[in-house]
Amino acid sequence: MYFDFLTVFFFLVFGGVFVAAILYLAKLLRPHNPQQQKNETYECGEEIVGPSWIQFNIRFYVIALIFIVFDVEIIFLFPWAVVFKQLGLFAFTEMLIFIGILLVGLGYVWKRGDLEWVRLRLPYGFGRYANRSELLVEKSKRT
Repeated sequence: MYFDFLTVFFFLVFGGVFVAAILYLAKLLRPHNPQQQKNETYECGEEIVGPSWIQFNIRFYVIALIFIVFDVEIIFLFPWAVVFKQLGLFAFTEMLIFIGILLVGLGYVWKRGDLEWVRLRLPYGFGRYANRSELLVEKSKRT
């Protein structure tokens, strides 16, 4: 029994030593001549203007993640469709359940408004900004 664990241990140690040796060998063989131009940020051939640490709209990431989630889940439909006739009614009901779960997820994302690229700015807020936005609404009513 301990021999199995010893085999795994030696495999992990050998793998770690192998990776470290290859990285060290690559460091020895690669050319090393740093220049200012090589250390600059490259952005599609455009000259960089301003700092690289800027506030970025999170909607780009949210829409990309939603796309990936639904795209990967749709991939599961292809093998099912290929062998649909051989699987029978049980597989058909399971796929209906799977598609139902996808539709629930799509409805949730749609209801939250994450699919809207441009959101309307409302004069009231949610969470910790609710009090501040109520004050802004009162100020706008006075003027």
